[in-house]
Amino acid sequence: MTTILGIETSCDETAAAVVDDGQRVRSSVVASQIAFHQKYGGVVPEIASRKHIEVIDSVIEEALTTANCSRDGVDAIAVTHAPGLVGSLLIGVTAAKTLSWMWDKPLVAVDHIHAHTTSSAIGLDSAPWPAVALVVSGGHTTLFHVRDFLDLERLGASTDDAAGEAFDKVATILGLSYPGGPAIEACARDGDPNAVDFPRTMLGRDSLDFSFSGIKTAVLYHVNGTGKTSGGLERMSAQAIADAAASFQRAVVDVLVAKTMRAVSRVGVSTVVLGGGVAANTLLRKELREECARRDLTLHTAELAHCGDNAAMIAAHGYHLLQAGRTADLTLDASARSAAP
Repeated sequence: MTTILGIETSCDETAAAVVDDGQRVRSSVVASQIAFHQKYGGVVPEIASRKHIEVIDSVIEEALTTANCSRDGVDAIAVTHAPGLVGSLLIGVTAAKTLSWMWDKPLVAVDHIHAHTTSSAIGLDSAPWPAVALVVSGGHTTLFHVRDFLDLERLGASTDDAAGEAFDKVATILGLSYPGGPAIEACARDGDPNAVDFPRTMLGRDSLDFSFSGIKTAVLYHVNGTGKTSGGLERMSAQAIADAAASFQRAVVDVLVAKTMRAVSRVGVSTVVLGGGVAANTLLRKELREECARRDLTLHTAELAHCGDNAAMIAAHGYHLLQAGRTADLTLDASARSAAP
């Protein structure tokens, strides 16, 4: 048995987890910062970094205690080193390097986005590969052809706003709370998804890239009038806001599902996996499940606890890197962008 301590601080969640053999999650602790960023309507990098410093020691200690695991029971330390907010990443990387040196344990550098593909495989009896993986979160919307845990080919990615970012911005336009994903989903339950015909940007017949800036602008103009950026929300009824939220959510999900099926057709696989914070969206999970069923495809979705930023997926992906001998040294640094294709 190989036990990995995972550490994740790529954005505004401070997380640590203990995972055996990339499959058995013995503990997964996440300290959320939502309350500190809510009044700003988004993540403030300086605040995020400061909060990571304040709680990372206690989060790691809680993960080890919950797992009934001592330093002697840890075989390696896996940490997110990219992509993300550099200031936030540095806190996790520094903590991981310190423990690696103090405990004389191997250090494993994990790409956060790649780990989201692995999140959907945690707990499965067998690996789901080859598959098309849709990773959809606040900062990234990416399609991969995953041949194996460490053999990923990026097929498409967001060219401007990621889906989660669009949810946050549209929530602000509609006067809803942060984070935008859960707020829009809750508001949309009372709305008509066919009330407003928002655009579905497909970027050409063969493109696997994503663009959600156009629909964000469409919502802005729907609320305030063409070319205007304010003044319209106070004239909208609660029902009109719910209709706009439901129509926006439907349009985004339609694009995500359509692009995923386009990727499946291109690479010729029979399995789809879904991960990332927006993967918790009920409509996305439902529509993707139904479309996969229509096409006789197998779908694996990350458990809700593993959709948002978490360290269990970092430890799980780190296990496969360790098995492949892909370790890092103490010169490891943080990077805002993914270094891998």
